[in-house]
Amino acid sequence: MSDSMTLDSYLAAGGVLTNPSNVPPRYRAELMKLMATFVDSELAGAAGFADIINQGPGIKERIAAAKIVLEKSDHANCVLSIMGEFGADTERYANHHPWTMRLSRDADIGATRSEHDMRLAVFNYPLSGWTDAVVMNLLMSRAVAEQLAEYSTISYQPLAEAFRSIAPVEAHHGELALEGAVKLIGNGAADDMQNSVTYWWPRVAVSFGGDDPKRFELLKSMGLRRNTNSALQDRWGQTMAATLATLGLKSPA
Repeated sequence: MSDSMTLDSYLAAGGVLTNPSNVPPRYRAELMKLMATFVDSELAGAAGFADIINQGPGIKERIAAAKIVLEKSDHANCVLSIMGEFGADTERYANHHPWTMRLSRDADIGATRSEHDMRLAVFNYPLSGWTDAVVMNLLMSRAVAEQLAEYSTISYQPLAEAFRSIAPVEAHHGELALEGAVKLIGNGAADDMQNSVTYWWPRVAVSFGGDDPKRFELLKSMGLRRNTNSALQDRWGQTMAATLATLGLKSPA
């Protein structure tokens, strides 16, 4: 950054920051919110999926589920370590929130966050058996892929690099879900899967959040966003509708 360039103009021009000491207060607040949402969602997602491991129909499926739980926990730890550089108490963090807490299956909270943590609203709902977990993972893994693609180019370089390393592992979770879905279809579970798609589709869709043009422009000027929430959601919806069609399932949208 040149002496004549302000930090705002530097970021708006695509500049990157590499150290907490260079980060202004508003930028820090937005960065911490982004990281907390990711960490809390990964921990809550892992906790919910852990309860499903032993419902896997075979040892291969149980290994895959356990691998997802392990890797999501590792991803949370990776980003949490960056939060620690900004002063977060990483030693207490993992035990500070009730990650296994869920609402009733028929609750409808929209995009409302938990009162306990920053997890996305979708992780407040319980899984209902193996088939339901496979469908939820299939839909949510694609949503995560869209979000990680967005965050992998943010202006805080250490976090962007972390997200770039996480993205292919999370993408593999989607591949495992698709593999499981194909097997379930072959075993005659199409009706149950369609019911789960109908249940999870709107809950995953709302996890992208609504559009706030003023806030988006602020985040864009900081180098923390490139695409609107609706653009990410539309891409997710189109991709998932095509994937479901290959399984003989329909998207509710």
